[in-house]
Amino acid sequence: MSKKKPVRTRGKLQLSKYFQELKKGESVAVVKEPAVASSFPTRLQGRTGVVEDKRGKSYIIKIKDQSKEKKFLIEPIHLKKIK
Repeated sequence: MSKKKPVRTRGKLQLSKYFQELKKGESVAVVKEPAVASSFPTRLQGRTGVVEDKRGKSYIIKIKDQSKEKKFLIEPIHLKKIK
């Protein structure tokens, strides 16, 4: 995983990604945005999960870790929709 963004996009935030709306049951991938501090563990980078609910401006994402289902509270800028 690259920790740096490309030079032209460094420090920039995509506002459309920051304010994106996700629906319950949608599949998402966890893609860490380096310009924003994240509160989720780095082992989640690249994992896929399902949107379970919205809490404030963040989403509760259900991710299967080994054989257990775990829930994480992640901001929408770190989430990417999977079609």
